[in-house]
Amino acid sequence: MDMDAAYSNTDHVPDAAAYPPRWAAAAAAFRDGLGARAELDLPCGDHPRARFDLFHPEGAARGLVVFVHGGYWKAFDKSTWSHLAAGPLARGWAVAIPSYPLCPEVRIAEITRAVAAALPAMAARVAGPIRLAGHSAGGHLVARMGAPGLLPADLAARIARIVPISPVADLAPLMQTSMNATLRIDAAEAAAESPLHQPAPEAPVTVWVGGAELPAFRDQAERLARAWKAELRAPEGRHHFDVIAPLAEPEGDLTRALLA
Repeated sequence: MDMDAAYSNTDHVPDAAAYPPRWAAAAAAFRDGLGARAELDLPCGDHPRARFDLFHPEGAARGLVVFVHGGYWKAFDKSTWSHLAAGPLARGWAVAIPSYPLCPEVRIAEITRAVAAALPAMAARVAGPIRLAGHSAGGHLVARMGAPGLLPADLAARIARIVPISPVADLAPLMQTSMNATLRIDAAEAAAESPLHQPAPEAPVTVWVGGAELPAFRDQAERLARAWKAELRAPEGRHHFDVIAPLAEPEGDLTRALLA
């Protein structure tokens, strides 16, 4: 099997190049429209990219949603995804979206630790339950947050649901792709950093994947759901780039699943 083709969403999604600028424009418009309800570039660590944006609902928040972006651990930052906060925000939840250090400056294991270190800073700003969602590489990262002992016990106890969206649950296949020149995954890191090899989290998990995604991503999601005995949702017609779109809708199926 050609592993580059198996994991190349840009080659699989029609008009893929149009999505990032569309996301960025929607995110900027969303931030501008919130005014003082958007707190930007808050610190959550020592690295220059250890920053998060926090979006507040009208009135007291019911809790905190944290969305962790994708990009194969080597691309994007928090500013591209702000509009995805719209769904939870309209339902009364505050939403935090962090950036994190990227490969090749750091390894994936260091990104996991950076996200785990950022969560307390985000959680300290909003009382109540916490719901984690992440897409693609971000799906991997929120799944990793459920590993025993990774988070402080009081913070882990607040996590009410984890929704890995199109997650990379097994890193081993990526060792056979050309992007591993940037990611630098080796066998030890693949074993230690693959959610598939960690115990199921204490919090409820819903694994989400587009029904029209590449077979490799559908397989990754299905394997994780089986291993964790978690709910699996695969909406028909959704591909890797539009599977996250319902988060921007208060009644979107993904928003409802995250807040269930």
